[in-house]
Amino acid sequence: MGSSETETDETLESYGADVGRQAGPLTQFYEWFLIQGNRLAVTALVSVAIFALIVGLHELGIVNFLNPNSVTRVASGMIAGTFSLVTLVVSVNQLILSQEFSSAGKARDRFESVVDFREDVAAEAAIPAAPAEPARVLELIVDSIRHEAAQLADTVADHDDRDVRETVIRYTNSVQERADRVDETLEQSSFGTFSAVSAAINYDEAWQLYVATHLRNEYDDSLSPTAKDQLDELIGSLKLFSVAREQFKTTYLQRELTRFSQLTIYCGVPSILSAILVGLLYADVTGPSISTALLPYVVSALIVVVLSPLALLVSYILRTATVTRRTASVGPMIPQKDPDEGPFSVEYGDEQSSQRDD
Repeated sequence: MGSSETETDETLESYGADVGRQAGPLTQFYEWFLIQGNRLAVTALVSVAIFALIVGLHELGIVNFLNPNSVTRVASGMIAGTFSLVTLVVSVNQLILSQEFSSAGKARDRFESVVDFREDVAAEAAIPAAPAEPARVLELIVDSIRHEAAQLADTVADHDDRDVRETVIRYTNSVQERADRVDETLEQSSFGTFSAVSAAINYDEAWQLYVATHLRNEYDDSLSPTAKDQLDELIGSLKLFSVAREQFKTTYLQRELTRFSQLTIYCGVPSILSAILVGLLYADVTGPSISTALLPYVVSALIVVVLSPLALLVSYILRTATVTRRTASVGPMIPQKDPDEGPFSVEYGDEQSSQRDD
């Protein structure tokens, strides 16, 4: 048990994000902009920023809107770019739809795997059937994790070895604390609001699974059969949560990208019409057909409409890329973790060495 001497409260706590913990205003805005915020609100914010940038550059005298040749060239480029962007989004949508097409055998296998998963959730939570709403399924698994952790703490409360007792209880306290946080988030969420998926991707079950597996093997000779069974139950619940998270994350991202494709088509037509209108404003041989005082603001507003598909692309890709990056691995493999961090220092042959010492 030499490794237990290096274990601290900090290292035994979960490495992943703290669900529900308050952060600074800048961090909160960063999280809102990346994943938490409504994508249409983020798109509107990007569009307002583009408008403010163009008008600001005009007010500073850096750009002007009086040369019809340069403006019409920009309008032509924006039309070509919008067509390319819409074509790309349609291709992405077709790729997503292709995943939905399958033969009867594959469809049956996929259906049976989902049924088996739901039966495992129902058995773990001791209920007749798993709920239909994904957020409630995740909530049930989190309740199971919290219950198993509490049972494990009660089981080792009277353990003779102080190091084993304190280490396991410290770990179970950390698990229960984070389960409470994610449970509060899930109670106020539904699948369509992204908050359920956000809570799932921020919950650090990979780190908890890693620590639980190490404790199970490290203290195999010290723990009672009941404690080992309870630890196995906790490991099973954590594995079930990992599977649920991947399933719901995949389903949500499919819906998210499909919605993005739909909105891009909606924005595509106004975008192209606005680009054409920019060119038509300068079609008169006498110059722009509106007042030069209003011209910068009108053209800036039209440019914002032209770039609305791009702003939409930015908002949606930021979320999907962030979710994919934060869930890049399955199970107790944490690529973003520093190799030197962690509560356990192990080397090849540690288990054989400890057996020889005994």
